[in-house]
Amino acid sequence: MAIKTQGGVCDEKLYNELFKRHAKDLHNFLHYKYGAENNPGDLVQEAFLKLWDNCHKVEEEKARSFLFTVATNKMLNELSKKQTVLRYSQEKPKSQTSESPEYVMEEKEYMDKLQNALESLTEQQRVTFLLNRIEGKKHKEIAEMLGISRKAVEKRIYTALDILRKKVGDI
Repeated sequence: MAIKTQGGVCDEKLYNELFKRHAKDLHNFLHYKYGAENNPGDLVQEAFLKLWDNCHKVEEEKARSFLFTVATNKMLNELSKKQTVLRYSQEKPKSQTSESPEYVMEEKEYMDKLQNALESLTEQQRVTFLLNRIEGKKHKEIAEMLGISRKAVEKRIYTALDILRKKVGDI
C-alpha cells in the first residue's frame, strides 16, 4: 500500500507506514549481521530519525535503501569506535607510571649517584665488578677472561663494593 505524496516521505501517515513496513526487517538485518550486543534497536531508531530529518529529500521508493544504508553506516561507525577504544585500552601509556613522582625522582637521583660512583672506580675494578654483577659471571670465569688470579678478582669486586657503599649507600 503506497501512499503518494509530493516532497518525499514527510507525510506522517506515509512515515508511519514505512516504519511498520521496514523497522522489523532492519532490526533483524542488524541483529543477525552484527549481533544483539551492538544495540540494533537503537540504530533502527536513529535511522528512522535521520529519515525524518531528510524526509523532503528521500522518495518513498528509496526509503528502504536509505534506512538500511544509514543504519549500516551507523553500525560500522559504532564498531570502529569500540575497536579504537579496545585498542587504546590495551596499550600501556608510555609516559605514565604507577609510581609517585617522589619515587621517580628518588630513583633518578639514586641512579645518578650510582653512575657517578661507578665512574669513580678504577677501570680494573669497574670491569671486574660489572662482569660479576651485571653479566653474572663467576669469579673463576672473570679470572680466565682477564688473565688474573681468582683472588685478584675477589679483591677487585670487594674493593669496588666497599667504594660504592660509601658513595651510594647500601647496595
